Amino acid sequence: MTLRECIFVILREHREQKFTATQIAQKLLDTYPDMCKDKLARSSTINSEEELLTRLTNQVYSRHRKIRAEHPQIKTLETRPRKFYYSEASATEEIAHAESAPASATKTFPARRKSKEFQLYPLLSEYLYAELNLYSKRIDEKRSSNNKGPNGNRWLYPDIVALEDLTDGWDAEIRACASQYADQRTRLWSFEVKCRLNRSNSRECFFQALSNSSWANLGYLVAAEIEGSDTLKELRLLSAAHGIGLMLLDAENPAESQILIPARERAAIDWDIANRLAKENKDFLAYIKSIRHFYQTGDLRLSDWQATSEE
Repeated sequence: MTLRECIFVILREHREQKFTATQIAQKLLDTYPDMCKDKLARSSTINSEEELLTRLTNQVYSRHRKIRAEHPQIKTLETRPRKFYYSEASATEEIAHAESAPASATKTFPARRKSKEFQLYPLLSEYLYAELNLYSKRIDEKRSSNNKGPNGNRWLYPDIVALEDLTDGWDAEIRACASQYADQRTRLWSFEVKCRLNRSNSRECFFQALSNSSWANLGYLVAAEIEGSDTLKELRLLSAAHGIGLMLLDAENPAESQILIPARERAAIDWDIANRLAKENKDFLAYIKSIRHFYQTGDLRLSDWQATSEE
C-alpha cells in the first residue's frame, strides 16, 4: 500500500478518534513496521527511527489534502496542532452529535451529563479571567421578557458578556483623573459560543455573533471544535468584512484556548441597543448595573462576574 492508503486505513480503523500528525506517524511505525524499515533502509538522509518519525509526521501534513480529496470521510479539526479523524457523518449530523454527545468525566462535569453548549460557558469564563483578565457574566435568554413575540428577540443576546478594566494597575490619582475627564476605563466584550463549527453552520453562527455583539466594543464567535480549513478560511473572510473575532476554546484545558482571529474594536458602545437588551433581559440589566458599580466605586467583585452552568 502507498503511504496515503496506510494513513486512510489507520484513521478508518480508529473512526471518530482524533489524531495529530505525530500520533498518526507513530501509528504507521507500529502498524506497518516492515514498510517503515524499508523506508529507513532506502533513505540516505534518515539515520534513526526518531528521524523517520519526524519525516512521517511531515508527510502526513503534506499529503492530508490529497487524502481528503480521495476519501471525504477523512476530516480535520483546525486545532494547533491540527487533528485528523475518520467520520461518515454529514456536516449537519456532526453538529448534532457535538451538541449531544456524552461528556468526558471531569471535576466540573460528571460523565453522565451531556456535552451541551452551556457546559462550555464556565470553561470560557475561566479562560477569560485567567488569561485575558476579563470579568464575565452569563446571559440566559430564558430570563427575557419575550414581549416582542416568539422571534422578536432572535439573535439579540450573546451567551457571555465581559468587562475589561483598562485602569488595572493604575495609580489611584491617575484613575481618579481619568474618571473626571470621562476617558474610557473599560472595554465591553460579547461572546457567542458553539460546540462545533463546520461548513454547514459557520456562516449562520458568524452572523448570529455579529448580531448579538452589535452593541459591544469587541465581539467574538467561540467554538470548541472547528472542522476543516475551508471553514476557517470562510470565517477569516467574514471577519475581515465585519470585524467579529474567532476563538478556539479548549474544553479539556481552557488555558490552552486560542484567539485565532482578533476582533476589530468598535470605539463606542451602542447604548441604544444595550438599552433594548437591558429592558428585555434581567441578566443583561445586572451586567449594566455591575458596570455602573465599577464606574462609581472602582470595585470589581468576583461574585458579580461568575458565569455559571446551573441550567
